[in-house]
Amino acid sequence: MQSQPHVPGFSIRWTDAEAAGDTDHAAPKARSFRTRRRNRHGRGLRGDLMLPNLPGFRSRSERFDDLVLDSAERLQDMWGKQLDGVLFAVDEIPPNLEELVASATPAPMGSYTPGVRGAAPMITVYRRVVEQTAGTKEELQDLVHDVVVEYTAEMLGVPPETLDPVYRRRYQ
Repeated sequence: MQSQPHVPGFSIRWTDAEAAGDTDHAAPKARSFRTRRRNRHGRGLRGDLMLPNLPGFRSRSERFDDLVLDSAERLQDMWGKQLDGVLFAVDEIPPNLEELVASATPAPMGSYTPGVRGAAPMITVYRRVVEQTAGTKEELQDLVHDVVVEYTAEMLGVPPETLDPVYRRRYQ
């Protein structure tokens, strides 16, 4: 039912439960857009478009974050205390990408920032670069793990093959 503003005495007011209990006849508080239960045209209930158990529920960036987290947890399980306090981050693109493209230098897939003055060391994986390099989901998972292993090995000062026994063996 649509409102008809030209009919005298016809009005719609949204009220809160607190305002309904007040005996004061002041103007009730309007409900915010987020607390309404229907969409703004009154056609249906608000809610998630996808159920959490469906594959499309999580975005591509959230799935990428999960891949980085899985790789970091695998290394944490293998190396334990040596990786305590290390931060793993995901960034969209590397800084100064324009200069890299202008000089025809390939963009890095990640970076390692050593900890200084009490700050924790950080390993950053660049999502867009890694996704452009990988062709399929399986390749993406392997490539993310290899990038995490390479920069963790750089941080620890060991060869990547000793850090993870299956490093780059999936490609052969």
